[in-house]
Amino acid sequence: MDSTELLKKVRKIEIKSRGLSNQIFSGEYHSAFKGSGMAFSEVREYTPGDEIRKIDWNVTARFNHPFVKVFDEERELTVMLLVDISGSEDFGSAEQQKREIITEISAVLAFSAIQNNDKIGVIFFSDTIEKFIPPKKGKSHILRIIRELISFEAKSNKTDIELALQYFTKVIKKKSTCFILSDFIDKSFDRALQIASRKHDIVALRTKDPRENELIDLGIIPFEDAETGEIRMMDTSSKSFRESFRKEQVKRDLQLKSIFNRAQVDHTTLYTDRPYVRPLMNLFKMREGRR
Repeated sequence: MDSTELLKKVRKIEIKSRGLSNQIFSGEYHSAFKGSGMAFSEVREYTPGDEIRKIDWNVTARFNHPFVKVFDEERELTVMLLVDISGSEDFGSAEQQKREIITEISAVLAFSAIQNNDKIGVIFFSDTIEKFIPPKKGKSHILRIIRELISFEAKSNKTDIELALQYFTKVIKKKSTCFILSDFIDKSFDRALQIASRKHDIVALRTKDPRENELIDLGIIPFEDAETGEIRMMDTSSKSFRESFRKEQVKRDLQLKSIFNRAQVDHTTLYTDRPYVRPLMNLFKMREGRR
């Protein structure tokens, strides 16, 4: 992709995502992701009427006189995007590929973050850490992220979500809000997800294509695994084969839901053949309702 074409795509994504952020998501984002609450500021002497639960017992014992903790409201968030750029994200039987949806949603979240005065960073991953963009503020930073989302080419087609989560918890020390954008076609990441969720606020945004739910009758056709390159011939004219495929996908959906629930991770699924605005809005409103 030459620089002129890249700039056109960046501008197109910027206009669309900024518009969605301004018109739809900014209020919901602010309500759903409010920061980590209260940050400790200092201690002062106890005065009548102070809440007993705010007493700093260590300082009180040291000076033999009651002291209370003073807190400042902590508004600023650090937002991280964990972006899956493995081979399976380049699939799409509808108008968009899964990677195109990930790019748009990441841009919307980025613009929503800077409107809320939050820092935002990105980890691009496959089965290795492809690129880390540390969290910062500012429009030029957001445009850099969009450029990378559009043009970055992965070194590997495979996926390792566990590795991405381990790297994230290693490099981001402060509690943050983390969006994982992936189709979650991977195994054995549930333990890493639980560990990350204990410290950070994790949100899983799963991308999916309708053909990953149910096959249509196209006869005997080749299927290529986008991550391994393996090609297998499948008889989609077989009703029993299509039904077996459908049941396997339902089973996988239930397994993923169980993994997210055990880790206490909010999640939603975004399809390539339908708008992603409503699922995101529902997710934001659900979070807002819990606060």
